[in-house]
Amino acid sequence: MIATKQKELKVLLKYLSGEKNIIIVGCGLCATTFQTGGEKQVQELKDKLGKKGYIILMTAVIDAVCDQRQVRLFINKNKKKIEQADSLIVMACGAGVQSFGEFVKIKLHPALDTVFLANEKRLGSFQQFCSLCGDCQLESTDGVCVITRCPKGFINGPCGGSKNGKCEALVENDCVWNLIFKSNEKNFSKKHKSYLPPKKKSPHPQKIEWRK
Repeated sequence: MIATKQKELKVLLKYLSGEKNIIIVGCGLCATTFQTGGEKQVQELKDKLGKKGYIILMTAVIDAVCDQRQVRLFINKNKKKIEQADSLIVMACGAGVQSFGEFVKIKLHPALDTVFLANEKRLGSFQQFCSLCGDCQLESTDGVCVITRCPKGFINGPCGGSKNGKCEALVENDCVWNLIFKSNEKNFSKKHKSYLPPKKKSPHPQKIEWRK
């Protein structure tokens, strides 16, 4: 899931300088989950821009703005209004903005900043586990990304500051290298369990009688 945050209104107003007729499009997936570009946020932006004198020709929330098939369908259905618009504000990640760039000639304005690839820990709680670096090393770190999850980015940790399995920089977090060591220890035990010599039974088991 792609984590995003909203740009400040003053930034958008700079983008819209000299423009009047605007279309606002949100995303029904990640931006809706992060409450940065769903139905509510699209309506809020419409109201704010309306008070500034802009004419909002239409608003919409596409199920997945990163899906170019859905974007193309939206454009074909709303071709006339798009032709009347000075620009289109996209409340989605960078991939969503570029989906529109493939098909429209009017100016596109990103309303969100793309932050990171997120894992949802629990409802409404997200963690950054991946930086999309394009050189995945998870095989050698037992499925834990040290580049992203270690605040110092140590690839040969742990550092000397970790204590009791906790991170020195983010004391509430587990040291990622400690997690790796624990995982390796567990996996090693499982992998090599079959190689352990069998326990020998005594050839002359003793029978113990309890006296009353």
